[in-house]
Amino acid sequence: MDFDFSDDQEALRAAVRRFVDKDYPFERRRKTVATGGFSAEMWQALAGLGLTALAVPEAHGGLGWGPVEAMIAMEELGRGLVLEPLAQGALIAPALLAAGAPEVAAQWLPRIAAGDALVVLAHQEPRARHRLTAGQTQAREQRLTGHKSLVPAAAHAQAFLIPALDLESPASTSLYLVHRESPGLSLRPYALHDGSSAAELHLADTPGTRIAGPVAGQALLELAADIGIAAQAAEAVGVMERLLELTIDYMNTRRQFGVPIASFQALRHRVADCKMQLELARSMSYYATLRLTDEPAVRRRALSQAKVQLGQSMRFVGQQCTQLHGGIGVTDEYLGSHFFKRLTVMELQWGDTLHHLGEVNQRMLDTAGVFA
Repeated sequence: MDFDFSDDQEALRAAVRRFVDKDYPFERRRKTVATGGFSAEMWQALAGLGLTALAVPEAHGGLGWGPVEAMIAMEELGRGLVLEPLAQGALIAPALLAAGAPEVAAQWLPRIAAGDALVVLAHQEPRARHRLTAGQTQAREQRLTGHKSLVPAAAHAQAFLIPALDLESPASTSLYLVHRESPGLSLRPYALHDGSSAAELHLADTPGTRIAGPVAGQALLELAADIGIAAQAAEAVGVMERLLELTIDYMNTRRQFGVPIASFQALRHRVADCKMQLELARSMSYYATLRLTDEPAVRRRALSQAKVQLGQSMRFVGQQCTQLHGGIGVTDEYLGSHFFKRLTVMELQWGDTLHHLGEVNQRMLDTAGVFA
């Protein structure tokens, strides 16, 4: 299998890296965190790079590129700790809208491609514990009632994609699009530990537009989760790679007993272990991306396997690199601590490591030859 990137893909990587290095410095990120964890100016800058159009079909004004290009972009954005939710607004939302009602897709996809609209998935609920089939939000005659939690950048979104139990088709999930200004919708925004923006979303007989019926709704929700995991895996690789670079630079600069601490064999071994975990994560990120186009059963298992490895790598690299910095590694003024915060938050998103370990276990029962 050829893992070399094409010239166009390498050009995309170079363009996003230039943007991160030049237009998204640490101080700009700190300012964005202080003003709510989202910058409309930076979202327009991402649109100017073509990133909001990345996964939008060409028929709706997008680039129509695939999962590999999305992986490249997310990896580079991870290196810069970019707060704006590109995966939610430019990868997940276009995939769901393109597969849903054509009239809704025609209305929203061109706006998403141009960076004029942010549409995010609101699927988590307080008692669901990462389970995609445990939501309790209900819909009757396209009016929704329920509570969604940890909705990314909700205070800055123009619309939400919301899965709900369709009472007209018992025990089935439909997918709805709900406008931000719809009656009965209320938000309670807050900041996450890494500085990004999220909110609690409450629905009280709120009107919505059904974009996928009871059979397709659950399948689309699972696809959205898998796209989110693959995008997060790529972002995590970028975060870990940059954090490891910072750590090595620090070790070459910090001196103890008259020599750089990078010369200490025990610390060099820890860096080597971090590098190994990074490359394991990179391999599983590639694996997750390439499996996105497989049939659902194969795809779901592969993405859970990737999330298990990414969770282990993120925890190991984050903790080891922070310890190798000593006390400075946990100070808010130092860039490295923010990489650690981001890795900690990501390990809990889209299902934590233990959740996906259980998912992998359940999907191996038919082939492991151990359980009946």
